[in-house]
Amino acid sequence: MAKKKEKIKKELSEDILNIFLSNPKKGFNYKQIANSLGEKGKKHKKYISGLLYSLAKQNKLFEFTPGKFKLNPALLKEQRKGSPYVTGIVDMKQTGKAYILNKEFFEDIKIAPNNTNTALHGDKVKVFLFPKRKNQKTEGEIIEIIERKRTSYTGIIELSDSFAFVVSDNKSMPTDIYIPQENINEAKNGQKVVAEITDWPKHSKNPFGKITKVLGYPGDNEVEIESILLENNISTDFSNKVISETKSVPDKISSKDLKNREDYRDILTFTIDPADAKDFDDALSIKKISDTVFEVGVHIADVGHYVEEKTALDEEAYKRGTSVYLVDRVIPMLPESLSNNICSLKPNCDRLAFSVIFNINLNAKVTKTKFAKTVIRSDKRFAYEDVQKIIESNSGKFSKEINILNSIAKVLREKRLKNGSIMFDRAEVKFNLDKDSKPLSVYFKEQKEAHKLIEEFMLLANRTVAEKIGKDDQKKVFVYRIHDIPNPEKLNSFAEFVSKFGYKIKTDRRKNISNSFNQLLKDVEGKGEQNLIEALTIRTMAKAEYSTENIGHYGLSFDYYTHFTSPIRRYPDLMVHRLLHSYITGNKKQFNQNEFETKCKYTSEQERVAQEAEWASIKYKQAEFLNEKIGEVFDGIISGVSKWGIYVELTENKCEGMIPLRTLDDDFYYLDEDNFQVIGSRKKRKFKLGDNLRVSISKVDLIKKEVDFELT
Repeated sequence: MAKKKEKIKKELSEDILNIFLSNPKKGFNYKQIANSLGEKGKKHKKYISGLLYSLAKQNKLFEFTPGKFKLNPALLKEQRKGSPYVTGIVDMKQTGKAYILNKEFFEDIKIAPNNTNTALHGDKVKVFLFPKRKNQKTEGEIIEIIERKRTSYTGIIELSDSFAFVVSDNKSMPTDIYIPQENINEAKNGQKVVAEITDWPKHSKNPFGKITKVLGYPGDNEVEIESILLENNISTDFSNKVISETKSVPDKISSKDLKNREDYRDILTFTIDPADAKDFDDALSIKKISDTVFEVGVHIADVGHYVEEKTALDEEAYKRGTSVYLVDRVIPMLPESLSNNICSLKPNCDRLAFSVIFNINLNAKVTKTKFAKTVIRSDKRFAYEDVQKIIESNSGKFSKEINILNSIAKVLREKRLKNGSIMFDRAEVKFNLDKDSKPLSVYFKEQKEAHKLIEEFMLLANRTVAEKIGKDDQKKVFVYRIHDIPNPEKLNSFAEFVSKFGYKIKTDRRKNISNSFNQLLKDVEGKGEQNLIEALTIRTMAKAEYSTENIGHYGLSFDYYTHFTSPIRRYPDLMVHRLLHSYITGNKKQFNQNEFETKCKYTSEQERVAQEAEWASIKYKQAEFLNEKIGEVFDGIISGVSKWGIYVELTENKCEGMIPLRTLDDDFYYLDEDNFQVIGSRKKRKFKLGDNLRVSISKVDLIKKEVDFELT
């Protein structure tokens, strides 16, 4: 009998593993596995949960959310057989070598510089895999360019008598662009230009191109910012058609607009935003139900009422995907006449909203939820600083209501943390600029209670909307904000790294991982290595993205999560508004999941593009700020090491630069990669991650946005 039972378990175990191998990116719980196994699953359902945990113990699966499992990527690599060809996206390095990113292959494929076959960063390519050598990375050769990511690049033009080259700003562009005399377009030597690749002859080392736009001379703020925008294909202007449609949008609410809306204009409502904000897309309302229960409304601008599907305005918003926040300007997703006016929840103005209304007690327990199209009237526009003063002093306009909301928000946050949510409270780098956008000083925007108050209620609304659809009917097409569990290999590398500083990370179970991260972030607070470890923690995490396939949000520890609260600046939120409204009103319209998944992938990519542009503008302003401080001495911390140099982040302003190893003339230094340090070969002097140093500014390259330091 015992032997028969063991045989059944062994066969079931193999069947379960085959389901995961056939669906390497999907997660399953025991019920889903039982259904997939059909009659066999029904008959032996009692064994399935135990077998899933047994397979996880053997490192064949991992539990990415309580009771739900995924295939361990390492197992697929072992099992992989068949075609020696894969497709993927090129991650090009400055040296000319590349890596091919392919999620299903679960391993980056190395491509030597002589095997890249004219591929450029971001291109979709077909790769022939070389036979795998023991203990070596998988290598291959690019044999076909399936799709070019881009053909236009910004850079500096270098003129010769009868031709020119454009040296790209993009560090991932490994080659210069050759420009024939007839395609120089009156550009002058040393100017910043936009070059479009027109051809890449078979035996040429360089692509051929033409100058499509002359931007001006490098170092000028407008030239550099326009260069960042063009490099990331971000448009600043709206077409005539979009402007025309925008003009036809009424700037006042009509009686027709109020049809089928609930009226919240008489309930205390206010917005809390940055002091310099111009668009207000969320507001909070509060009404007392009893001494311990309050009706709290999260009211979001009803952008969908004004931006209709399949209009030029909607298509342009989708194309942009998101607003872009650079250091000195915002490139909005919607024209400002909409985002800063009729869609903005301004004080003392009637505005249309899509609202999530909660009955919630002082212990943050939600007893009732309602979704409704509403009309609201904000009583007050608060800046974060105003609300912080009210919280700290317990006085001021609406102080009683604000403190009640803050008290509930604290409990919500405490519950999230207890449930495994990871708390990232990194200070944002901000600049004080003069009228010409020149940086005068650097400061840090810290998350205080006022920020956390708003954050918790927005998180609650987002989660509740996702639960409403996901829990009601998992077959309904919906847009989720998902965040996967960290890649096991990355996680192990990170655990090894922090152990050098004396910290421990548990990597066995989902809850243990998140608890370890929270403990780590608490332990490093105020230490020299704080910024470094916080940054590396974020890099270890998977990137959050949009998807119609819900896997939950690991970082927040939510089984269901979406983005509902910012449709003025994020297109996915607008999609969520439309889907939610259709479902709660009983609309029988059928939505195409493939169409929405395509939109999710595209808007996720646009979000990454916006982040790249934002980081580039910060790097430029940091370089510009330090350019005025050459020779000055600063305290810093080693934030990275490479065979080229020692990266240092300045303590005072978080600007980063590098001490080139060639400038350390007291010894010959080499990289000890395993221990994250640089060592002198004779004197054995060590520079390791997290060490404190004093450095002076020796050189600033505004074009490359790079700063060189000298050890003092």
